[in-house]
Amino acid sequence: MRAAPTILHLDMDAFYASVEQASKPSLRGKAVIVGGLGPRGVVATASYEARRFGVHSAMPMGQARRLCPNGAFLIPRFTLYRQVSDIVMAMLRELSPLVEPLSLDEAFVDLEAGGVAFDSDSARATGERLRADIRAATGLSGSVGLAGSKMLAKVASEEAKPAGLLLIEPGTERELLAPMSVRTLPGVGPATGEHLRRAGINTVGELAEAGEDELVRMVGRAHGAGLYRMALGLDDRPVVAERDAKSVSVEDTFDVDLHDRVRIRGEVQRLSDRCVQRLRGSGHSGRTIVLKVRRYDFSTLTRSETLRGPTDDPAVVREAAARLLEAVDTTGGVRLLGVGVTGLADYTQEDLFAQSSAAEAEAKAEHEDGGAGGESGAGGAGGAVGGAEAEAAGGGTGPSEGAERPGEAQEPPERRWTAGSDVRHVLYGPGWVQGSGVGRVTVRFERPGSEPGRVRTFRVDDPELEPSDPLPLVGDLS
Repeated sequence: MRAAPTILHLDMDAFYASVEQASKPSLRGKAVIVGGLGPRGVVATASYEARRFGVHSAMPMGQARRLCPNGAFLIPRFTLYRQVSDIVMAMLRELSPLVEPLSLDEAFVDLEAGGVAFDSDSARATGERLRADIRAATGLSGSVGLAGSKMLAKVASEEAKPAGLLLIEPGTERELLAPMSVRTLPGVGPATGEHLRRAGINTVGELAEAGEDELVRMVGRAHGAGLYRMALGLDDRPVVAERDAKSVSVEDTFDVDLHDRVRIRGEVQRLSDRCVQRLRGSGHSGRTIVLKVRRYDFSTLTRSETLRGPTDDPAVVREAAARLLEAVDTTGGVRLLGVGVTGLADYTQEDLFAQSSAAEAEAKAEHEDGGAGGESGAGGAGGAVGGAEAEAAGGGTGPSEGAERPGEAQEPPERRWTAGSDVRHVLYGPGWVQGSGVGRVTVRFERPGSEPGRVRTFRVDDPELEPSDPLPLVGDLS
């Protein structure tokens, strides 16, 4: 514990939803729910307007629609969220070399290590200046907690939400914590909270009064001793600037169970490519390829294969994931697939590239000989769209359907437009998709900083309408 509140915790307010509201002027002040839009989707973030209806993160999207039927339900746009996060994290690193990111929208900062704060007054001034700078640079609000420990700084930022700042003076910790629910403390989830409630312990003050011995008896030595220290406001953990990534992975949940083996193989290939893209983006390579399969009955299987050395070659990862898939029975259907890479390193094993090149040459020869022609039609259709969209587009209908026949013109696949995605029209400029169906797509044309825009409807195959990259929230909006 420090004698001055020089540990800062920043938590951006309803981050994904706030980015969407800033990006889409017509949604400001409206209920916005971001997450998976299919029947099996879950809420990633809900705006404060949506939370008044009882919507919260990790809630099934179907339940959120019932609670807030008039809300705006949007897909996540992680490219934009990362861009905004990079701006915020860069501002934090200007304050101190010791910045510990916890997620895209949350981080601890050691202000004393940066020489910007040594007492309560300087810490408060730094926190207020940071909030103002974030607002100016991104148009978004963040909540700031300041305290002598990481635990208390996080508690303070939560109490300050939304768009506030709370400083906990050293020496006042126990008084502040005493009336709070035990669920306020890190590591106290629903199960532990219910166990304590049944024992008559509901507040942090009651937790402290129970004593360490009683807590150890109730929840075990390690957890009980930790709970007692937290109830007293004690936390000596330092801010750690670098947190080494242990793995990189991607996964998709499908609206309809996948049964077609060709379609499943295509999805695994697509996930492998996305995983490698993320792996390279983090500057890593990895030795162990992991496949995750959740079947129709919710049973989850993981299979892994360790290579001779680390790689970031998509062909190598695809081949390993395909081999792992062969060992999994998917007869009853698959609801989720995931591909990951562990055993991360910051270099690659060169001889693996020769392996992938040979495999690619072999696959090419098979294709030219006609050996894989039947499967490539359906597999390609499934892999190109992804998730529920591939199912709706007919990606898994069988190897023969959609295969090209000599002399027969092929109709282009119907373009799909997902609610919340960015588009640009030749005449009307940038906008975003409000919805689509029955061969039509509805677009609202507006941009960050503009007035709410007009809505227009087009054919889904309108050649003048194209997908677009998101515009920055502030600055150059061209």
